[in-house]
Amino acid sequence: MTETTLKKLDFAPISIAHRNDYLDLLAAENEVGCEYTFANNFMWAKVYDVQVGEVCGCGVIRYREQENFEYSFPFGNGDKKAAVELLKGICTAHGHKLKLYPIVEKDRSELIKWFPGSFAIDLDRDDFDYIYTVEKLSSLRGKKLHGKRNHIARFMDDGDWRYEVMSEKNIDECRKMAKEWTAMRAEKWNKEMEQEIEVLEIAFANFRALDLVGGVLYKSGQIVAFTIGERLNSETFVVHFEKAFPDLQGAYPMINQQFVLHEAQDYRYVNREEDTGDLGLRKAKLSYYPDILLKKYCAIESHVVFANEYDMEAIVKLWQTCFGDDREYIEFYLKHRFTQENMLVIHENGSPVSMASMLPVQITMNGEKRSAKYVYAVATLPEYRQKGYAAEILKYAAGKYNEPLILQPADEKLCRYYAKLGFQEKFCESPCWSYDGACTKMTVVSQKQGHRELVQSSMEQQEPGNMLGKWAVSNADAKEYKAVRDQYFEKEGYVVWDEAALAYAIRENQFCNGKTLLLTQERDGSVCREVLMYRKEGSRLQVIETTLEDDAFYEILPELLAATGAAKALARNMGGMILLPESLKNWSCAEGGYLGLTLA
Repeated sequence: MTETTLKKLDFAPISIAHRNDYLDLLAAENEVGCEYTFANNFMWAKVYDVQVGEVCGCGVIRYREQENFEYSFPFGNGDKKAAVELLKGICTAHGHKLKLYPIVEKDRSELIKWFPGSFAIDLDRDDFDYIYTVEKLSSLRGKKLHGKRNHIARFMDDGDWRYEVMSEKNIDECRKMAKEWTAMRAEKWNKEMEQEIEVLEIAFANFRALDLVGGVLYKSGQIVAFTIGERLNSETFVVHFEKAFPDLQGAYPMINQQFVLHEAQDYRYVNREEDTGDLGLRKAKLSYYPDILLKKYCAIESHVVFANEYDMEAIVKLWQTCFGDDREYIEFYLKHRFTQENMLVIHENGSPVSMASMLPVQITMNGEKRSAKYVYAVATLPEYRQKGYAAEILKYAAGKYNEPLILQPADEKLCRYYAKLGFQEKFCESPCWSYDGACTKMTVVSQKQGHRELVQSSMEQQEPGNMLGKWAVSNADAKEYKAVRDQYFEKEGYVVWDEAALAYAIRENQFCNGKTLLLTQERDGSVCREVLMYRKEGSRLQVIETTLEDDAFYEILPELLAATGAAKALARNMGGMILLPESLKNWSCAEGGYLGLTLA
């Protein structure tokens, strides 16, 4: 990018003088995210060093982020792709990567089509907008909102209340009420609250110039709540501020409803902005049951990116080439386990050539459950190997998540490879044993063999009946399986899958002609429960996982082999490896962790 081009990309601190041009560009876009309103950006300009510019006929907002800037997605009728190209160039010229924030679903789709493999795009749940229909907030109909109606009824009990439009006549009273509200929250006060009060004062001082709309609620002649908002687009009104005395029952739902009834009837929707990660605020906004929870993302230039819906055919080809699985199985996995944010890839020539899935798990470390990622299906097309792509993906994941990365290498060669990347062996392999054909003798053999095998003469396959030995048999669901599994395996280093992951494991096992059983037996007046997951692979019975003790398992094995028609049974737990973040480098697992169910 030339110096001349750089000079053309002029950004200026946002001011009232920009308002008309800004609104023209915004009207052409019909944006739905609350960050795009002019007043919002003007009011927060000091906090975020907000600047505005025009790039390739598009409006762009620039925000200060530490030493660099982040940019809004271009809006208006200009050439958005060219605008992003120019922004990429200016960032490169200044030695940093372009960051676009926030972007909504349509922006995300355009970005990955224009620049495949160039942007890591992350969902930002804390920034999702809560959008409701005007009809819902006006009427509060239905059982779900019954509580809101009750609170409003209590507020209206004595009839001594009124609503007024905010104006210069009552703004000073609102300022006074805001100070009282602040004093009531002194114990919870923080920097973000202080910033919001400063921004609120900017709103009061520029109320008319920003064309803001406000409503004020009185009780016994005193202001007890107020709210401020503005037009976002032809269909949507956005609420920026809402303050009410928290100890006055019904004040918040009352100002919410009255403001919509009086000021938003010309619109279809009300956007009540994000919750910023405040769990109390999230609960309050969810209690109104939003009609739209507007997803928002952050995009930053990166060589490692998330796979997306446009990559699926290339992912299938990559998977088949590296692992040899049938297309039907791959598509089954992608349908049930793939998300926008759990498969990292590197692109070449517009398509993924290297990949690794990062599945969320927990691991017991120092007696506590910690979030971790199980690394699954690491693969690179043969023609792109020796470029360090797999290592690059794993390094990127380690930095991005700052959580333990857990994997199960397929063989000793891969163990050595992952060891060079810093992975350590922390998970025990199962002891191994063999069994003679008469099922009368069991011999323990080398643990390094990584498997245990029992042999029996071939028989015709049947389904197990309602009993296996002394155990009553039924199909296990994910909730039951998790409860039994967690109780049995829990120890230091235990890798814990959530219920959704276990539901997939059961479904995947069934897809592969397997069974997942819940075994129950009465003992001394109590009910003992165990689980057993297995599948038939040719003439072999593959035991995926069981909580049965060895003696109990051996007792039912002949019957299980007979029922399934298997000639032999194989149970294998290959152990695993872990890459620890710096904060956990000294973690030790003396007894060995448990990584027995890898959902592979």
